[in-house]
Amino acid sequence: MSKKPEVIELEDFAKIDLRVGRVVEAEKLPGSKKLLRVVVDLGSEKRQVLAGLAKWYKPEDLLGKYVVVVANLKPKKMAGSVSEGMILAAVCSGVPKPVLLTVMEPVEPGSDVC
Repeated sequence: MSKKPEVIELEDFAKIDLRVGRVVEAEKLPGSKKLLRVVVDLGSEKRQVLAGLAKWYKPEDLLGKYVVVVANLKPKKMAGSVSEGMILAAVCSGVPKPVLLTVMEPVEPGSDVC
């Protein structure tokens, strides 16, 4: 699912607040077949993120995982709930499910991704 996006300047990329979050809660979002309600600890706060991962991941599989989160994404209402960020995953041909972007070692929740 690779596409050629518009080339951006370093200043554009710098606007994205990527942080490491630790998943502290996860459940299927009631009334949705696709969405999981995930609460990530970002150090100074906890955020609810609605992730379209229910087809591939069980909520309990995400608990305790360190994930990469877009922390400054405008909140969006979906399926009656609000998502306050985005959990990043890679989609690769030949791989049956999205692969969560994580860190090799545990880090402090809220750490900047640079």
